[in-house]
Amino acid sequence: MDTSKFNYDSNETKQMGGAKVVRKVTIRNGKGYKTMIKYKNGRKVGTSKKPIDKAHIDQIKIGKFIPGLFLDCKCNKHKNKTRRN
Repeated sequence: MDTSKFNYDSNETKQMGGAKVVRKVTIRNGKGYKTMIKYKNGRKVGTSKKPIDKAHIDQIKIGKFIPGLFLDCKCNKHKNKTRRN
C-alpha cells in the first residue's frame, strides 16, 4: 500500500486514581511516531517516543486494531532525589 500521503492523529487519555497516562499516535506523510506520557499527581514523570514501523502504519490505515502497540514504550520511573551534604 502507498502510505506516502497518509496523515493520522489519535490521542488516548486514561486516568487511574492519581496517575494519568496519555498515548498518542501521529502519522504525517507516511512516517509515524507513538508517544506515551505518564503523569503522577499532576506532574509529568515519564515520556517515551518511538517510531512506528511500516506494517503497523498499513494496519492503522485500514482501521485495524493493533494489540500491544505501546508495550515497548517504557516511561522512566520517577526517582526521589536526595541532597547530599
